[in-house]
Amino acid sequence: MHELGSRLRRQPAPPHVVWRSLRDPYEVGSRPWLELRDDEVPPRVLAGYAPVLLIWSSLWPHRPLDRIRFDLVAHPPGPECALRWTLTTDGEVPSESTLGYLRHRLNYLINDRLRRSYGQ
Repeated sequence: MHELGSRLRRQPAPPHVVWRSLRDPYEVGSRPWLELRDDEVPPRVLAGYAPVLLIWSSLWPHRPLDRIRFDLVAHPPGPECALRWTLTTDGEVPSESTLGYLRHRLNYLINDRLRRSYGQ
């Protein structure tokens, strides 16, 4: 398994809320945040342990062996949490330009779109 990228950032919501948002990005009543592009597909949850770990399938059909792991840790004293996404693959390591795109896209979805869905 190859690690292709990882980023740790704070989220303004507690771990159980963020975990739920990741588990079901299209949950009724939640603010939409996972806006996929034409070359992306909705992820499937492959594994999870609430509220600290969740693993998604790839967002990219042309990269079916990629996985996205989310690790969540409470961040006292407030309700925040630290969320780390890690992109891994059991397949071929992509070119630098593709790798840059994949990292940028995940960072945008998780550290911008998801974060803003909580009002930040």
